[in-house]
Amino acid sequence: MKIRLRVWRQAGPNSAGSLETHDLEDVSPDMSFLEMLDVLNERLIEEDREEIAFDHDCREGICGSCSLMIDGRAHGPQHKTTACQLHMRHYSDGDEIVVEPWRVKAFPVVKDLVVDRSSFDRIIRAGGYISVRTGSARDANEAPIRKADSDLAFDAATCIGCGACAAACPNASASLFTAAKISHLALVPQGQAERYDRVRKMVAQMDAEGFGHCTNHNECEAACPKGISVTNIARMNRDFLRAMVVSRDPLRAPDDAGE
Repeated sequence: MKIRLRVWRQAGPNSAGSLETHDLEDVSPDMSFLEMLDVLNERLIEEDREEIAFDHDCREGICGSCSLMIDGRAHGPQHKTTACQLHMRHYSDGDEIVVEPWRVKAFPVVKDLVVDRSSFDRIIRAGGYISVRTGSARDANEAPIRKADSDLAFDAATCIGCGACAAACPNASASLFTAAKISHLALVPQGQAERYDRVRKMVAQMDAEGFGHCTNHNECEAACPKGISVTNIARMNRDFLRAMVVSRDPLRAPDDAGE
């Protein structure tokens, strides 16, 4: 089938960008979206033109590298699908597709469709880990965890850090990403020792990176390829409020019994 691509081209973070039009013939419906871009790049190389820069790695919906805004939607039109898992059979002959990078201030464009998402790494470094010694490997049943809690922790831990939540949010908020990284540790016993210090540090870093605030549009959950729930944002906000109260009253210990 024939596809017309309008692809964002930008030489660097300080350069002006624009959409560049490419017509592709004989696009196979079995191609993934990234394979289609590969074919376009091969043609550009043969024509002695600069290929289009875009991020990719696993191409299995695991790594989150394929951060593309496709027709104004993060990762494209398919629900719970990364750009690398999107196939051309979801398009029709003669379709025009607009491909752009994430439009988030905290994700500056590096080149073309590649953005710098190191702000997410800095949020993780601020507190998204367990630094206390948790011991060597133990039997799975030695540290009892409620099934409901373990399921919620696992659901939050499936976040791949692609940035679709921030790209889809009208406020460019990273609340869903940050909340997922906070929640998957807050819901297990090993994460309790640093729980409130963690949420203070990670929320502060998120704000320092220039992300917007959550105003409950819920577009982040709709765009997330892993379906991370916005209930994690509610948990983060609750923990943050508790943490701020505790930080002002050193004699008061946080109450975890209600989790």
